[in-house]
Amino acid sequence: MDILGWILIAALFAVGLAGAVVPILPGALAIYAAFFVYGWFFSFKPFGFWFWSIETVIVLILFVADYMVTAWGVKKYGGSRASVVGSTIGILIGPFVIPAFGLLIGPLAGAILGELIHGSSMKRSLAVGWGSMVGLLASTVVKIFTHLGMIALFVIWLTAY
Repeated sequence: MDILGWILIAALFAVGLAGAVVPILPGALAIYAAFFVYGWFFSFKPFGFWFWSIETVIVLILFVADYMVTAWGVKKYGGSRASVVGSTIGILIGPFVIPAFGLLIGPLAGAILGELIHGSSMKRSLAVGWGSMVGLLASTVVKIFTHLGMIALFVIWLTAY
């Protein structure tokens, strides 16, 4: 049973790290779930109030920051709410429409289309699209480091126990 527990934990960590790049995967939630799997298979004893508080705050910050950083990129380049919505839709459907490059093209195209629908010029729409890419890439980098931090905290907490 121990082997199964560690396989599940490792799989959830892998899904979590992949979720930092692929928005359709539940990144932080998968990592958070791995902590529960550890508790169910082994013990919840190593985890106390501070562990759960820190990890929960990290997950909440990730959810808020994920949207805010992408929206910041769009807004920094003068985008409207329509381009933020378009970028968000592009992030969700892009990988399905264009499997290899949809993760990058989706938010770019969504922001451009949203801005064009809003009535902006093509030049401004392209700048806003670029802003959505900058925001997405910044958000991805933040998520990768934060997800790795969640896993590192888990390992440190276990080794300190």
